[in-house]
Amino acid sequence: MSLAAYCVICCRRIGTSTSPPKSGTHWRDIRNIIKFTGSLILGGSLFLTYEVLALKKAVTLDTQVVEREKMKSYIYVHTVSLDKGENHGIAWQARKELHKAVRKVLATSAKILRNPFADPFSTVDIEDHECAVWLLLRKSKSDDKTTRLEAVREMSETHHWHDYQYRIIAQACDLKTLIGLARSKESDLRFFLLPPPLPSLKEDSSTEEELRQLLASLPQTELDECIQYFTSLALSESSQSLAAQKGGLWCFGGNGLPYAESFGEVPSATVEMFCLEAIVKHSEISTHCDKIEANGGLQLLQRLYRLHKDCPKVQRNIMRVIGNMALNEHLHSSIVRSGWVSIVAEAMKSHHIMESSHAARILANLDRETVQEKYQDGVYVLHPQYRTSQPIKADVLFIHGLMGAAFKTWRQQDSEQAVIEKPMEDEDRYTTCWPKTWLAKDCPALRIISVEYDTSLSDWRARCPMERKSIAFRSNELLRKLRAAGVGDRPVVWISHSMGGLLVKKMLLEASTKPEMSTVINNTRGIIFYSVPHHGSRLAEYSVNIRYLLFPSLEVKELSKDLGIGDLIPVDVNHLNICKPKKKDAFLYQRTLQFIREALAKDLEN
Repeated sequence: MSLAAYCVICCRRIGTSTSPPKSGTHWRDIRNIIKFTGSLILGGSLFLTYEVLALKKAVTLDTQVVEREKMKSYIYVHTVSLDKGENHGIAWQARKELHKAVRKVLATSAKILRNPFADPFSTVDIEDHECAVWLLLRKSKSDDKTTRLEAVREMSETHHWHDYQYRIIAQACDLKTLIGLARSKESDLRFFLLPPPLPSLKEDSSTEEELRQLLASLPQTELDECIQYFTSLALSESSQSLAAQKGGLWCFGGNGLPYAESFGEVPSATVEMFCLEAIVKHSEISTHCDKIEANGGLQLLQRLYRLHKDCPKVQRNIMRVIGNMALNEHLHSSIVRSGWVSIVAEAMKSHHIMESSHAARILANLDRETVQEKYQDGVYVLHPQYRTSQPIKADVLFIHGLMGAAFKTWRQQDSEQAVIEKPMEDEDRYTTCWPKTWLAKDCPALRIISVEYDTSLSDWRARCPMERKSIAFRSNELLRKLRAAGVGDRPVVWISHSMGGLLVKKMLLEASTKPEMSTVINNTRGIIFYSVPHHGSRLAEYSVNIRYLLFPSLEVKELSKDLGIGDLIPVDVNHLNICKPKKKDAFLYQRTLQFIREALAKDLEN
């Protein structure tokens, strides 16, 4: 105000002067007026800028509280630091405001010319380092598939953002982007919101009781006799009747069918496991999956998954159910909303082969953007488990035998030294699944699939009083699942152990008689038999274009003589260890690798 008064006085002096001023005095007064007027304008501007910044600082919001709420859309605002050392000064703040105004102008002009921002984004006052976040979100929702995939790849490779920027992506991205991030190897887990709070249990209820109610709500139709039998048993028994049995041995329904457990086992956990195995089979039917979702099964299974962190078997069965439900595309949004993607994305990064493979199956079934195949229960992709730019040129399938499994059958042969080195997690020294570690590195252009099926010695169905399943039934079921997974669309090499070899032969015989399965037999390039009792059968009767490699063990040497096909290489190893190489440079693995490369030589070159 004093500056303004002084200017007024100077003007009056000039206007009321009786004698004409000298020219020098006149211009000196004008310069003084300009000087003081400029000072006034500059001082006023700085004062207004300071007031605006102070006001902005006063209304800045701390959004750490609202981050607890999930599945909503927020605009995140920076929190104000109380550290005085972070005060950059008024010049920095003024420059920042100027840059912000320029960005607004540029964003507006870009919108007029090319419209790269969506309408909600163009009006957001964003920081310069946040432009990439919103542009990537815009790209991820493009109508062009290539653009969407590129946006997801760029997001997954970003590791320098702040926490709130990852949360922006997590809350603003769509289902396809979220699944793509979960299937990207380098993705940060901060892209995934924690699951929403689970509903409270009903009064006087328990997870065991709710699991039973879920099982009871499922239709009892379209099931085979054994599943119906065990479902009825699980529903008819209570935890009290189980606990009443002596010595940890319970008989379901009083029919003399024992289910033995250790003395330290909690009876309710036993019943939960029994119900879960029945629900796994129910989830193989699409209409039953709808019932599971409608009756709150996704939330209940998530509660069980959290409660049984120390029980991998329970968790694997739960993930089998989710993987089966993911085969139904109309349930994808429900699975995502329930928070399962964040759980599965974390499991994908596990060092445990079974946990990561079950998670990979779920995400592959959810990812309709880059995966056309559907992986039914028991079909696991060991490589590639993530999205990859590596073109896949052929398939290698691993089929285990009696008392085997999709993972443990193909582990490295155990030894005292290997057991010591296991905690080191050095897969070149010891691997729990050599097809996933060794073969995937040596032949990255292969899709490696391991199959798990029920065997009469290890399956809980074996205690079913109804008729057991024959090899013919199992081979037809397995062939159907493999065809749904796209087996036959590329060149194939089969690797089998024990009874798995009999299944492979039966599947190929069935495929040769069915026109819709002809691609399976036509694209088969080779078969490796580890200790398979052929009983003198001549495999060449149904194909002359397939290469064979036979590794008879000590127990089946006599049964594998004089087949007249392929290479017969006797190995001084027992039946169980013949498919478990001692190390990567062992003869068994190197000869297997050589056979695969020779059988697929032309296909891998192309």
